[in-house]
Amino acid sequence: MSVASKPSSSFVPKDPASLHPETRLVHAGTTRSPFGETSEALYLTQGFVYDTAEACEARFKGEDPGFVYSRYSNPTTAMFEERMALLEGAEAARATASGMAAVNAALLCQLSAGDHVLAARALFGSCRWILEDFLPRYGVETTLVDGCDLDAWRAGVRPNTKVLFLESPTNPTLDIIDIEAVAGIAHAAGARLVVDNVFATPLLQHPFKLGADIVVYSTTKHVDGQGRCLGGIILSSQQFMTEHLQTFLRQTGPSISPFNAWVMLKGLETLALRVERMQASAGRIADALAGEAKIAKVIYPGRDDHPQAALARRQMSGGGTLVTFVVEGGKEGAFRFANALRLIRISNNLGDAKSLITHPATTTHQRFTPEARAEMGISDGLLRLSVGLEHADDLIDDLKAAIAAL
Repeated sequence: MSVASKPSSSFVPKDPASLHPETRLVHAGTTRSPFGETSEALYLTQGFVYDTAEACEARFKGEDPGFVYSRYSNPTTAMFEERMALLEGAEAARATASGMAAVNAALLCQLSAGDHVLAARALFGSCRWILEDFLPRYGVETTLVDGCDLDAWRAGVRPNTKVLFLESPTNPTLDIIDIEAVAGIAHAAGARLVVDNVFATPLLQHPFKLGADIVVYSTTKHVDGQGRCLGGIILSSQQFMTEHLQTFLRQTGPSISPFNAWVMLKGLETLALRVERMQASAGRIADALAGEAKIAKVIYPGRDDHPQAALARRQMSGGGTLVTFVVEGGKEGAFRFANALRLIRISNNLGDAKSLITHPATTTHQRFTPEARAEMGISDGLLRLSVGLEHADDLIDDLKAAIAAL
């Protein structure tokens, strides 16, 4: 069998920036082995070997480019990172074992005792735990504000503020925060802005263009999109990567499995198609629910009645794949509704090919007091629906049958 003498270089037909996102999702960052495979190669290896001890020394010193250990980097993982960076418009990217590993690393790598973090109040429950419970143990102060109130952001900045942190749309109330304005507040204070862009996906919102310094994802969600693997990623400038993140990740080890990185690579190939379909269905579902008497409230960034509808249109290219709504009857009504569904499944995940519904007050945000949940806009009757790839008519029929059970 004839084998090429060396792997091909990263395969991109032309300047990646000139390609549409859909094309980058399929081709960007591909490195082929000597076998010239069509699909990206999966390198299930822990370590790498060297021809000589001198070559090994040079590799560890960084004098000879290449891979050293899969906890640091891996050929499959590197392809995933490069593709995400080219999609997002970032200089550098590092994949992690989960979305929360990405959030934790993006914050911890740049913070020290005595620093201050200013964050939006409406956040995923685990993100709030890092801010309120974990960081203060190590001398990092944190303040939470109403993310939609720019004056609150300005008032919350201190001389020792190093990081501003937000997600938009927020989980689970789908508030839209003005990323460009908050970035301006951060930079005026000499701080960095970290944005969790999971709900918007890389296709519907571009935080770097709005001034963000670091962007994080749980790639477990839309990037995988089929409920298979955990993963996360941090995107940033090369300077931030070199000065803060690279050594932190290398020494603490929240690395993604090469297999999971390969699954994410394959998920990226269909991301645009899936998000387009999910978003179209989500818009139809939001409109259908808004006309139901037993639905007290519908929240969807693509509707004109969303509290930040104008900002959503300016900041995002679509309403997204999630719909949040409030049913009558509080927790009892929400449970009766969820239990009556036959097609839509009860699960706390999102971005999946299957439509999933969750009750945040008893799942993702259950550890908070009723007062804290109320402050975040999470009532006992609130449900979060992640719209999948099923036909929209079938999903609407399922939802209407559940409404009839209220």
